[in-house]
Amino acid sequence: MKVCIIGNNLISLVLAKTLANQGIFVDFFFNHKKTKVNKTSTLGISKSNIEFFNKNILDIKKLLWEINKIEIYSDNLKNEKLIDFNNKNKNLFSIIKNFELQKHLLLNIKKNKLINFKKNFNHNNLIKENYNLIFNCDFRNFIAKKYFFRKIEKNYDSYAYTTIIKHKKLSNDIAKQIFTKKGPFAFLPVSNTETSIVFSVRNEKNLDLKDYIKKYNTKYSIIKIDKISKFELKSSNLRSYCNKNILAFGDMLHRLHPLAGQGFNMSIRDIKEILKIIKKRLDNGLELDKSVLIDFEKKVRHKNYLFSNGIDFIYEFFKLESKLSSNILSKSIQLLGKNKIANKFFTNSADNGII
Repeated sequence: MKVCIIGNNLISLVLAKTLANQGIFVDFFFNHKKTKVNKTSTLGISKSNIEFFNKNILDIKKLLWEINKIEIYSDNLKNEKLIDFNNKNKNLFSIIKNFELQKHLLLNIKKNKLINFKKNFNHNNLIKENYNLIFNCDFRNFIAKKYFFRKIEKNYDSYAYTTIIKHKKLSNDIAKQIFTKKGPFAFLPVSNTETSIVFSVRNEKNLDLKDYIKKYNTKYSIIKIDKISKFELKSSNLRSYCNKNILAFGDMLHRLHPLAGQGFNMSIRDIKEILKIIKKRLDNGLELDKSVLIDFEKKVRHKNYLFSNGIDFIYEFFKLESKLSSNILSKSIQLLGKNKIANKFFTNSADNGII
C-alpha cells in the first residue's frame, strides 16, 4: 500500500505520521523552502483528541499545557461572567505552541522509514507512482484549482491578532474569553509564565494590540509582549471532498473562525474517521482505493458542515450582542450557562464535535 500526501502544514505532518503508524508507505511532497516561523500561534486541543493523538499518532504530553476552566465574559456585562465551564478541576483541553508541535512531528517522521520526503510535485509524479490514495492538503496547487474549487465561503471582514505575553509566575490554568464590542479577545495560558493572546477584530486592519491587552488584562504582571502577528479571517466548507482517488484534507475541507479554537480539532476528528475506515479495510485484507474516500465523505461532510455553521452562529450571535445597548441577550446566555444540562452539552460538543 502506498499513498501520497501533498502539503506543507501541520495537518499534513499529522496525517503522514498516522498512516505510517498503520504500516502504509507514504510519499510526502513537502516544501523544503525556509519559511518564517510564527512563534506566537497556539492551538487548543480537546481532551478526547489529546487521548487519540497520544495513543495513535505521537506522544505529545510534554508539550501540552492543561486548561481546567474556561471563563466567558462580555463587554455588556462588564465583570460578570457569562458562562463558566469547569469540570471539577479536571482537564477540559490543552494549549500547545504550533511551531513546537510541528517541530516535534517533523523530527519524528524524518526518522520513519515508511515516509519518503520528495520534492518537485507535479502531475507526472502522480501518474508514474500509481498511488492507492492521494491526500491533498495544499489549496494553492493545480489539484486544488482543478478539482476542489467549489466551496461555501464567508469573509468576516476581520483580522486575528496574535502574540504571547511573558509575565510573572502564577497559577495559570484558566482560559478567558471576552466578547468585546470589536470582537472576541482570548487569554490562553501556555505555562505559568506565558499566555497566548488572540484578538479577532472586525473592520479594523491596523490595531494597537498592546492597548487592548492592557485594557482587558486583570490578572497578569506583564514582563514582555512578543512579536504581534496578524491574519485575515475567512470561513469555508468544501462542497465535494474527493475526486477519484484524491481527497482534499485539512483546511481545504473546512476553515473556521478562531473564536472557539476548533479548526485543528475538526481536522483531528477527520483523521479519526479516515483511520477507522482504513483500519477496517486493512484488517479485512482489502486494498485501499477510492471507496475509502467516498465512505469518509459520507461519514463526515454533513457533520463538519453543521459544526462549522454552529461556530458561525456563535460568532453572529455575539456580533449582534455587541451592537446592543441592552444586556438582555447577555443575561439570557448567563442563565443558559448556569443550566447543568446545557453546560454539559456545550462542553461535550467542544470535546467530541457532532456525534
